[in-house]
Amino acid sequence: MQQTENKIEKKLSDFGGSIQEDNSKAFAAAMSFFAENNGGTLIIEKGTWKTGPISLCSNINIIFEEGAIISFIPTPELYRPVKTRWEGVVCYGMHPCFFASNVENISISGKGIIDGNGEVWWNLLAEKKKQGKPVTDLEKELASLNPGYETQPGGGGGRNTQFLRPSLMQFFECKNVKVKDITLRNSPFWTFHPVFTDGLTVENIFVTNPHDAPNTDGIDIDSCTNVTIDSCSISVGDDGIAIKSGSGPDGIQINKPSKNIKITNCRVGNGHGGVVIGSETAAGIENVDVENCFFDGTDRGIRIKTRRGRGGKVTNLKFRDLLMVNNLCPFAVNMYYACGTNRCEPEFFSLDPLPVKEDTPSVSNVEISGVKATGCKASAGFIAAIPEQPLVNLKITNCEFETNEAATETPDLSDMFAGLPEVNTKSFRIINADNPVFENVKISGPKEAFIFN
Repeated sequence: MQQTENKIEKKLSDFGGSIQEDNSKAFAAAMSFFAENNGGTLIIEKGTWKTGPISLCSNINIIFEEGAIISFIPTPELYRPVKTRWEGVVCYGMHPCFFASNVENISISGKGIIDGNGEVWWNLLAEKKKQGKPVTDLEKELASLNPGYETQPGGGGGRNTQFLRPSLMQFFECKNVKVKDITLRNSPFWTFHPVFTDGLTVENIFVTNPHDAPNTDGIDIDSCTNVTIDSCSISVGDDGIAIKSGSGPDGIQINKPSKNIKITNCRVGNGHGGVVIGSETAAGIENVDVENCFFDGTDRGIRIKTRRGRGGKVTNLKFRDLLMVNNLCPFAVNMYYACGTNRCEPEFFSLDPLPVKEDTPSVSNVEISGVKATGCKASAGFIAAIPEQPLVNLKITNCEFETNEAATETPDLSDMFAGLPEVNTKSFRIINADNPVFENVKISGPKEAFIFN
C-alpha cells in the first residue's frame, strides 16, 4: 500500500473533540484539515467518542489508542442520503457510519472499537416490516431518489420501505486501503462493506454482532479487486465473509466483477455461512483462494448461493485446509436460493432447463481439498445447480465429512432453497453437476454417502 509522506499528526481533541459529547463537528473539522494538507495522521484517544456519520479524505492514517471507542448515534435522520450500493443495487441509501467515497491511501489501525449501536436499528427494522412502504420523511426522500425501487432485487433487508440502513464501515470506489487490529461491533446493517475498491488489505480485525441481529454480515467484498483478508475473527447475525458483485440488471450493466481475493487464517463463529459467494453475483466472481480457516458453528462452512435472474459467472474458486465443526452443512452450492423472492415464481425455481439468458448464473472450476467437517447437523454436503447451467469442473479431494445423525435438523436446512424435492437422509446431495470428481473423500454417518437427484 502506498503511504502518505505527510508527517502531520493530530489528535481528535485538537479539533474540539470531547469525550461523551457529539463529536460530529470535530470529525468533520479533522477531515477538512487533512484534506487541505494532503493527509496525515489522526489519533483517536482513549475514551468514548459519540458522533454522527464520518466521511474520510484521501491520504489519511487513523490510529486508535487502546481503549478508544467511536460510538455512532443511532438517529436515522443524521444519516443523509449518499450514493452507495445496497443489497446489490447502486442507489441512494443512508450515509454509512464510517464512510470513504472516491478517495485513496487510507490506513485505519489500532486496538480500538467502532460501535454502530445497532440494537436501535434492528428494533426499528422490526417495526418497518409492518409498514410495507416508505413512511418517514427520510424514507420518502430515498424513495424519490431511487425511482423504480419497488421492482429492484433484494436479499430480505427491506428495500420496499426504503429504510436503507447504513453499513458500519464502507469504502466506495476507493484505492489502496488497509484496516488492521480494530474491532467492529453492533452494525446497523452489513458491517464492513468495500464496494468498487481496488487494493484492500484487512488484517486481524474483529467483527461481532449478536447472532439474531438482522442482515449484519461481517465482511462483504462487493465488486472489489486485489483483496487480502488475513487472521480475522467474525461472529455475526448473517454471513461471515461474503463476496458479491451486484444483483440483476443493475449489476450486469455496471459489470464490475470481484476477483483476485485471498482469505487466510480466519475464524468465523455463528452466522449463516463461513465464506460465502453471492447471492449478488451479477458481474461475476473469480479467482478466490480460501485457506487455513476455521468455521465454528456457522450454518454453512463454504456457501455459494445465486439463482436465475441474479446473473454472473462464478469461477476459479479454491478452498484448502479448512476445519469445520457443528455446521448445518459444510459445503453448499445453491442455485435455487430463495431469500428475497416469492418462492412460487416458476422462472426462478423450475426443475426443467430454461433458456440461458444474460441473467442466468453459472458456477465452474471449484476445487476443495483438505477439509475436515464434523458434527454436520443437516447434511454432509449440498449441490443444487440449475439444469441449463450445471456445475462444471468440481473436484473434491482428501476431505472428511461426518454428519450428526442424532441432530433433529433435516436435510432441507442445508441451505435456503425453494423448488427442490425433499430427501430424508443427510447424505452429500448432488443435483445438476457435470461429472464431479471425488478423490479420497470420506463421508461418515448417513446410510448413503451420496444422493444424486
